[in-house]
Amino acid sequence: MGFIDDSLIPGEKALYRTKPHWVIFITPLIMLFLLMYIGFNIDPILGTLAFLFSLYIVIRLLSVFISTEFALTNKRVIAKTGLIRRHSLEIMLTKVESISISQSINGRLWNFGTVNVVGSGGTNQALPMIRKPMELRQRVNTQISTLSDRQIAPSVSPI
Repeated sequence: MGFIDDSLIPGEKALYRTKPHWVIFITPLIMLFLLMYIGFNIDPILGTLAFLFSLYIVIRLLSVFISTEFALTNKRVIAKTGLIRRHSLEIMLTKVESISISQSINGRLWNFGTVNVVGSGGTNQALPMIRKPMELRQRVNTQISTLSDRQIAPSVSPI
């Protein structure tokens, strides 16, 4: 079980989950092969150092990819990053003020972006490289609207 499942409260269920987009690996992998090629053609020691540095970057990104979780439940928005040093965010849907999306051209093409969740009380959390950010925002807004409609619906009292 992951962090999200362990964080659910009674009566709460995860409606949508997402993680960082796999595109975060493209640049480090290109650099890995490019540095190895250049390094080994110039000097084997330089090639080995370039390989080790690039491998370190890829392993760090892999740990970010594996350890980052983001979920929308019927009651909250939950996010967690970090494998050893953990950072988590849990905002009740009734306290979410806004969700903004930042996408570069590549983000638009590959469908990833930075999701920024702002909650009441000044909570502000940016989650970079999230896959399908527009779908996430749409689902959060739909769930908030559903909760608002339930609270606004007049209760019928017997006469």
